[in-house]
Amino acid sequence: MTEISYLAIGPVIALTLGVVLVLLVEVTYKPKVTWLGAIAALSLLAGFALSVAQWIEASDDPIIRFRGMLALDPFAAFGSVVLTVLGAVALLVAWPLIVIQGRRAAEFIALVLLSLTGMILMAGAAHFIMLFLALEVTSISLYVLAGFARDNADSNEASVKYFLLGSFASAVFLYGVALSYAATGSLSLYGAAEFLNENLLLDSASLLAGIGLLIVGLAFKVSAAPFHMWAPDVYQGAASGVSGFMTAGAKVAGFAALARVAVTSYGPYISDWAPAVAVIAAISVVVGTMLAIAQSDIKRMLAYSSIAHAGFILTGLVAGIDGVPYVWFYVVTYAFQVLGAFAVVSVVSGPAGTRSPLTDYAGLAQRAPVLAGSLALLMFSMGGIPLTAGFLSKLYVFREAVDAGYLWLVVVGAVASVAGLFFYLRVIVLMYMNPQSEEGGVGETRVGDPLRVALTAVAVITLAFGIVPGPLLDVVTSALPL
Repeated sequence: MTEISYLAIGPVIALTLGVVLVLLVEVTYKPKVTWLGAIAALSLLAGFALSVAQWIEASDDPIIRFRGMLALDPFAAFGSVVLTVLGAVALLVAWPLIVIQGRRAAEFIALVLLSLTGMILMAGAAHFIMLFLALEVTSISLYVLAGFARDNADSNEASVKYFLLGSFASAVFLYGVALSYAATGSLSLYGAAEFLNENLLLDSASLLAGIGLLIVGLAFKVSAAPFHMWAPDVYQGAASGVSGFMTAGAKVAGFAALARVAVTSYGPYISDWAPAVAVIAAISVVVGTMLAIAQSDIKRMLAYSSIAHAGFILTGLVAGIDGVPYVWFYVVTYAFQVLGAFAVVSVVSGPAGTRSPLTDYAGLAQRAPVLAGSLALLMFSMGGIPLTAGFLSKLYVFREAVDAGYLWLVVVGAVASVAGLFFYLRVIVLMYMNPQSEEGGVGETRVGDPLRVALTAVAVITLAFGIVPGPLLDVVTSALPL
């Protein structure tokens, strides 16, 4: 069945109306920024409610809508729920940056909401054309957000680099779509799967090349090595208030799209693409970990850390459909952790700041115990310390990789996890055991109410799902593509 369903695009409609209202109200009435924030909050709340309604509907009757363009299934519904919550937390984190933008605040809020619509469509796309359009809506919005601090040379450089390399990745993705179409005769993700299930390809070179290029294009979006060159400069050069959203949102949407494409369309060829994904995962954890150790700026350290985490998440994907629930568990919990880490950075270095040397964090526990405690918890979780969500995330994806026959990849990941503890613990040592240097602590360390709410939410997620993972596991186990 392919009929129209407004519920299938309900969250997108809610967020798009939010974009229109924010811009119209700003142009017409020029209100205080709090009114714009209220409109965005209502838009996100409506999007969340409609996402939950999608989950209820999809659990009973998963189906393809809009002539095969969108899937209304638990996988898409769960992605919508996560992204709307992530967007709300991201706006709380970015609120100090929004306030100082003045009349440009409406543009910033509109871009965040617009990028979320693209991310939601990426999670639900059932057709390569829809996936590409969603990818471009997300990417173009993030290109602009990366350069939003336009008076800062680092921010301008970040935006240009992101745009140029992102455009190249989009071209690679499109080439992969073309080769896949040449091999299967379908641009539908499910049409390609149906063709491959019913036909034996005597010459699969075009198909394998297409799958490879699709993986490369999406690996760029999730900053997996060796397609990570843009990430450190972009995350450092973007305003601290928006870096976390760029990292977290791109990870959730990118891995949702990658999992659906790999598992749904090319599941029969898992023996061909899984080894390539395993190699990318191994390179990512090694490159990300080793280069993170060498960094003296925490934003660059978090960027290389995100590259390593992309590799860990890919470790779960090599198991195919069996690994998808644990890919969800990892990417969701990590997204909130990295968003919380950048939230602390935005306070220490300033919401519009770009560089954030590690020396600024020396003695942070004495002058801002809430920030130091929050960052320490997140560092422990990213490092994989027990009783945190980060520990269970790695445990689950490693288990799935072993069951799929990739013991060597688990060994690489385990060694990288141990090595990665160095740069995570280094931040904690600086905050709690080193005195404040003369150059350090230059940023404002007072935590406002929006940021306090965001950090509390992130801390609860990190601890709750690390101690009692059952509720989230029950949900992600059902959040599979139809």
